[in-house]
Amino acid sequence: MSKILYCIAQFTPKEGKFDELFEVLKSLEPDTLREEGCLSYRVTKHIHSPFADGKSMPIVFNESWASVEAFEKHCQREGIVEFFERECLSPNGLVKSYNVTAYSDE
Repeated sequence: MSKILYCIAQFTPKEGKFDELFEVLKSLEPDTLREEGCLSYRVTKHIHSPFADGKSMPIVFNESWASVEAFEKHCQREGIVEFFERECLSPNGLVKSYNVTAYSDE
């Protein structure tokens, strides 16, 4: 077992905003990958497969962090806070809905 924290951050864009939101999310990757404790941080697009036909939001970050503390520090980083305020909480943002969940393998 490890102390690694796994995070799934899902986003549904507002109508017609998929590409724009995906690009904004991709722009968060470089700085985040340089953060202490970031093991992986990749934005992905949902694809259809007969072997994985569950429900999902169309855009998902798959993240892993060396510790809960590293993840929590990331969540409080200025650029991440600004993204959520601007794109998720503002009525003018690109995000219709979102869901962020954390997991452990312990």
